[in-house]
Amino acid sequence: MLVTIISTLLFTRRRKAMQLFPERVIKIWSLWELRVAVLISLGLQTILILIGKWRKHSTKDYLRIVLWLAYLLAESTATFSLGVLSNSQEDSQGDSVNPDYVITAFWAPFLLLHLGGPDIIAAYSSEDNELWMRHLLRLGSQLLVASNVLFRAWSSEALNFLALPMFIVGIIKSGERTWVLRSASSEQFRDSMLQDPDPGPNYDRYMEDYSSRRDEGFRVELETFSASKAATGSDQSREPAADDDSSQNDPINKAYTFFESSKKLCADLILNFHDVDNSQNFFQATNFEKAFKVIEIELGFIYDVFYTKAVLVYSGLGGILRCITFFLTVLVFLIFLFTEKQAYREMDVIITYIMLAGAIVLEIYALIILLSSDWTKLWLNKNKNTNTVACVVNKNKHKNEHTNTVACVVGFLHKTVSYLPLVNNKSWSNSLGQYKLIKFCLKTKPAKCIIFKKDCYINTYLEKHRYKKYSKVPIDFVKQLIFKQLLEKSATAKSFKDRKELCAGRGDKVLDKKGLKILGWTINDAEFDQSILLWHIATDLCYNSDLNEENQNCQTRKKLPNKNCQASRLLSNYMLYLLVICPFMLPNGIGEIRYRDTCSEAEDFFTERKLKSDDKNARIELMQVCTDLLPADVKGDKSKSVLFDAYAGSQKICKQRKIGIRRRSGS
Repeated sequence: MLVTIISTLLFTRRRKAMQLFPERVIKIWSLWELRVAVLISLGLQTILILIGKWRKHSTKDYLRIVLWLAYLLAESTATFSLGVLSNSQEDSQGDSVNPDYVITAFWAPFLLLHLGGPDIIAAYSSEDNELWMRHLLRLGSQLLVASNVLFRAWSSEALNFLALPMFIVGIIKSGERTWVLRSASSEQFRDSMLQDPDPGPNYDRYMEDYSSRRDEGFRVELETFSASKAATGSDQSREPAADDDSSQNDPINKAYTFFESSKKLCADLILNFHDVDNSQNFFQATNFEKAFKVIEIELGFIYDVFYTKAVLVYSGLGGILRCITFFLTVLVFLIFLFTEKQAYREMDVIITYIMLAGAIVLEIYALIILLSSDWTKLWLNKNKNTNTVACVVNKNKHKNEHTNTVACVVGFLHKTVSYLPLVNNKSWSNSLGQYKLIKFCLKTKPAKCIIFKKDCYINTYLEKHRYKKYSKVPIDFVKQLIFKQLLEKSATAKSFKDRKELCAGRGDKVLDKKGLKILGWTINDAEFDQSILLWHIATDLCYNSDLNEENQNCQTRKKLPNKNCQASRLLSNYMLYLLVICPFMLPNGIGEIRYRDTCSEAEDFFTERKLKSDDKNARIELMQVCTDLLPADVKGDKSKSVLFDAYAGSQKICKQRKIGIRRRSGS
């Protein structure tokens, strides 16, 4: 919107502004302004479709920054180009048959197509979905501008008639995006999850039948009467049985089944008992590799629904629209090849070829992504035709030959496309975000951007993200450890009450098991963000304390559970990463305030002792502080820092652990 306002102001004061520049510069700018803007718009679409798929699984900041800039600039550039195109008629001096204006007006439908964006990224954040109404109004105004451009350039030229099918393509593409944004908005998504209103049995008629039978002398009881009434509809209420157990156990099919039920959670609804039992039974009967694979695919489905055009593209209507847009674009390109172009500038003809070829190439690449996606695999599994040869041999045995022929063709294309190096079906980077509070407070990394002052917000933002990193997850251990713990806890949750207690638990039973009930306040009496900070600092101190002991005693080193320590540290750093970088993923609280107060106290402590950039000595100095008095009794409740509370807890953990080691050694 801001770009539109600025461009409008530039147009209205164009002549006055141009007086500041030499006439030669003005002519060059007038000649290339629109042409460069149109090519930039196409370039931004290329960036979006190439990098958009990587966003789902990449953790590289520079890719996200490039994608974010391209997403913001794509719509603004297309809108700006339409404005320049509409304003350029002033240069034609009222002659709408001017060849230069005719061929540039032909670019208007391509700008509408660019406003629709690629299928792989319809929204950058969930907030974009909520603004679908604004996008609809903006689209309406842009359609009017494009229509006005074509109308004012209309003549008997063949290029004007070629603009009509491309205009249809542009309307379809831009309309698709608006529809998808509306479908993914919170209100509409929740409405789509709600079932039809169920008033229940007709109580008035029920009581009439009940009274009439009783008056006739029948002995009618509530249970028997209700059972006879419900018997007629019992068969209809049953869910259909699965056609094939093997297909139902396929990871993609299972992931989609859980996706259909877990969508309710995204709409602030609750799961029914059938959904919970189905999920629990599956994960208790599988291994950790398949479990994580199913979750990975399921999260990929959820991502596609909220941030791509998957809801429409992978539907029957979406397939029809894709065929229409691709056919019309190729048709226009072929006709344009044989159209007389002598009256147009050579560079305008070249740009038109680039726009047409770019649209076709992007459509083909989008088709490749579509055929190689999990949604296509799901469709093939449902049609049970993943084997192309079997499809051809058994074609006559199927009832619906047309459907199976399509499935065979799509299956062949899917297998072919899957071998292309451009296709990457990863849904997860297999890495966890890591953030270390002590390393941040020590400022061990030199600043890369020193041009920003400390009181500037951008400096705070850069400082926060400078100390985050991503660590690869050891598949053979961490995943197995997490799955084992969840499996053991799930096995004891048979009733609704047990499941509710399991979900509410935060580790207090582990403390009881390890003889650390004295630290129960860090969980039961602390807020969630407070527990994260406490246990992150305690884990960091205990981990490094163990490393120091290992370096001094090789025999002890062999007995220490190094993998468990590494897994604990990995998950602890990940939880702090969520608290600092992704606080929206955690329950509401004062986590930001508590984190800042803790960092402030730690920085003062390290600065006073001149421990900057010295991790080892910093932790040693911190663990030598006397904590006979509770930090809260000394500081009061004004500061929310938990630095020394966490240190006191780490002392108790290390002490209890040493007692356990001595007991095992003595035995």
